[in-house]
Amino acid sequence: MKKSKPEVKKRTLQQNKALHLWFTQLAKELNEAGLSIMKTLKHDAEIPWTDTTVKELMFKGIMKAMYQKDSTTKLTTKELIEVSETLTRYLAEKHGLVTEFPSIESQMRD
Repeated sequence: MKKSKPEVKKRTLQQNKALHLWFTQLAKELNEAGLSIMKTLKHDAEIPWTDTTVKELMFKGIMKAMYQKDSTTKLTTKELIEVSETLTRYLAEKHGLVTEFPSIESQMRD
């Protein structure tokens, strides 16, 4: 008899909302710290961060490296936490930025 795999929870709607709020908060922190995106157009251009660029250029890069997944909708709740912790640690160590992943508790403090 074949054993079934334990059910793995996909990220929740609340986690999704928190994730996108965090992308917005990270974009603001990166811009305020003067850490723009460098894109080569005709000349080097300073491109400010947005929630979309944080997601696409930072979060998804870590997500793909860790879990070989191409969409945040495919992350489990545990994987989402691990990717966000990895990005948080990277930004703190390399750029001194500490932006806590949103939670009900953290939002009530603000």
